[in-house]
Amino acid sequence: MKLLNQSLKYLSISILGIVTVWSVVFYMNMLNEIKSSIDEGLENYKRLIIQNAQVDATILTKTYFDESFFTLRKIAAEEALNMRDSYIDTEIYMQDADDQAPEPEPVRMLTTAFEYNGQYYELKVANSMVEEDDLINELFWDVVWLYILLIAGIMVVNNIVLKKLWKPFYDFLKELKNYRLGSTQKLPETNTQTREFLDLQQAVNTLLQHSLAAFEQQKEFIGNASHELQTPLAMVTNKLELLLESSDLKQAEAEKIAAIFQIIERLVRLNQSLLLLSKIDNKQFFDNQQVSINEVVQQNRLELEELASFKALNITVTESEVLKVTIDPTLADILVANLLKNALFHNIKNGRVNISLSKDSLRLCNTGVSQPLESEKLFSRFHKTDSRSSGTGLGLSIVKAIADLYGFTIAYHFEKGEHVFEVKFSSL
Repeated sequence: MKLLNQSLKYLSISILGIVTVWSVVFYMNMLNEIKSSIDEGLENYKRLIIQNAQVDATILTKTYFDESFFTLRKIAAEEALNMRDSYIDTEIYMQDADDQAPEPEPVRMLTTAFEYNGQYYELKVANSMVEEDDLINELFWDVVWLYILLIAGIMVVNNIVLKKLWKPFYDFLKELKNYRLGSTQKLPETNTQTREFLDLQQAVNTLLQHSLAAFEQQKEFIGNASHELQTPLAMVTNKLELLLESSDLKQAEAEKIAAIFQIIERLVRLNQSLLLLSKIDNKQFFDNQQVSINEVVQQNRLELEELASFKALNITVTESEVLKVTIDPTLADILVANLLKNALFHNIKNGRVNISLSKDSLRLCNTGVSQPLESEKLFSRFHKTDSRSSGTGLGLSIVKAIADLYGFTIAYHFEKGEHVFEVKFSSL
């Protein structure tokens, strides 16, 4: 989830809580204010009724509520002296204008007592109140619309103001994603005056400069080490070849020299494989192009045809569709070649290799040992299924490194007596 959306989510939740608490507090304050105002009116109405009773004694006989909203009844002196003014919320039944049955109406009622000509009276004065259900309902919808307007306003601010404010950050992030050690010449930067973004840019670029320096040192070391190893190996190989061509060489000596020669060749292959793995890990192959895997498979099949004939292996290629992948051509060739060599070297006499190409996958099935291999260790470096093998144990590790570099997936399983390797490609 993007930062702007996350901030909107947390703001929405926070505002919902704040508005809810505010609504409760506002409702209580508004209700208290309404009641205080009504109570003042009831107090004033009480005084008017008592004053009018001094002039018109007939008022003292009113014992029911009507449109005048007050009643009187005689009470004992003791009860009157113990009575204090009280305000309560209650309901009274009032007759409406249509002569229908009386209906309860919410009122605020003042109950008090007074004395007239030695007689004590209880006075109840009422005033209509807004129904709390209606008040709550009205306030609820007011709050809902307030919340919607607040969120809409925040979304507008997010998409206009904050989006513009965060634009330098996203521009810098985009440049950082596209940056490649060893191939991108310019360090990521963005045009901004925001101090935090400038600090971030400086910190990231400082880190990249250190990484670039370490990368260049490692690259130089690997190149020098590879060159220094290749030179003595080549010299030893040449000297061994000269010894093998000597006419006075005995059979036993020739066999020993041939064994040493094979060891040297293995060291050369190991050196080349380790150098290749290091280059892949350091992402030094990034001449990405649209490569037809079909053509790469056919080319490698022709190059390995002699080996297949020697082992009496039958290679078949099934192409349902053209498989094109964005990849460095050199790495594409290495990936296919290593998989095909693995299928040939670890096959049996008169065995078979079936290659299938679909829109997004390359599948190789080959005969071999009649039991599944250890899939957990199969792509590990220097892992060999046969300890007597003269291979380096890095072929499938290189395939896995290439797949990881480009986000491809490679899987192995044993199916119907055959070893199946499948690479699923993803378009970049």
